[in-house]
Amino acid sequence: MDIEKLIIKEIEKKKKIKVADIVKITGFSRAYVNRFFKKLVEEGKILLIGRARQSFYVKASKKGLKGKNNHILKIKRTLVNKNLSEDLILEQIKQESGIFFDLPNNVRKILDYAFTEMLNNAIDHSKSKNIKILLNRGEGSIRFDVIDEGIGIFNNIAKKKNLSGPLEAIQELTKGKQTTAPKFHSGEGIFFTSKLGNTFLIRSSDKKLLFNTLVDDFFISNTKEIKGTRVTFNISVDSKNKISNVFRKYSSDDKADFTKTEISVKLYKMGDDLVSRSQAKRLVTGLSQFKKIELDFDKVDTVGQGFIDQIFRIWQYDNPEVKILHKNTNKNIDFMIKRAI
Repeated sequence: MDIEKLIIKEIEKKKKIKVADIVKITGFSRAYVNRFFKKLVEEGKILLIGRARQSFYVKASKKGLKGKNNHILKIKRTLVNKNLSEDLILEQIKQESGIFFDLPNNVRKILDYAFTEMLNNAIDHSKSKNIKILLNRGEGSIRFDVIDEGIGIFNNIAKKKNLSGPLEAIQELTKGKQTTAPKFHSGEGIFFTSKLGNTFLIRSSDKKLLFNTLVDDFFISNTKEIKGTRVTFNISVDSKNKISNVFRKYSSDDKADFTKTEISVKLYKMGDDLVSRSQAKRLVTGLSQFKKIELDFDKVDTVGQGFIDQIFRIWQYDNPEVKILHKNTNKNIDFMIKRAI
């Protein structure tokens, strides 16, 4: 008797079956029959849905993933934040749903990286008793949310680095390599995750920070204050982005290190102008650990002499090993940079 063919035949007929159904038909032991189910899952021919006694199997097919109310496209789970392992949780999700089925290799790798990084952040930093995870595969895209009710990412950064509030915390976060636990974390996870998907949203305190790679920009807005942190990541299933390309962009030519970063200068504006040395000092804090920084002056019309002088003359003199580049400058800003140099 061909057990594998029987399993496929029964699934096609009944749409979903359990191991017990095949045991009843064949008379073989549950352990013996289960070997064939496991083999078909590993080959990507069927999917295991649910856990324990509520679990069942369905056929894995692209057509099956397009059903409007197909529950295999959604995962919602509340985790007790004790001895959690983000990679094991991801593996369980893959085994129990069709969310990751038949994805291009580049998209799968991006989701693996982004999900485990964001879940690990919540596990290690949030101090939340529980962590909620949501995953949803919609028409052409996949989204996940990681939600905690802990101290909040912006408040945590501001407290640990002695900053004035959430806005200065956001300034630090966008630089990369900024972490409140340097012994255990590199501070790279959020930076790279923000570059990999279509959109990446961080909501905490009374601020929302949205990264949109489709328009190559980010946006900060006020929102109703919440406890803890909620991150939302979204990517198209046909995305052409690759982790290797993003890593390479911010690494040395011959090494897989994180040595380059981009800074959006507009984020450091107080009111309408960038005029003071204190603003400049805030911008360059922590950047000495990079080999190359690129300052983006997009949407910045005017700057003060003190602001430019502090970065391009004084800070550069103290950090000669760091190369400072700039882009999207107008003629007036170009003149002031050349004058400072």
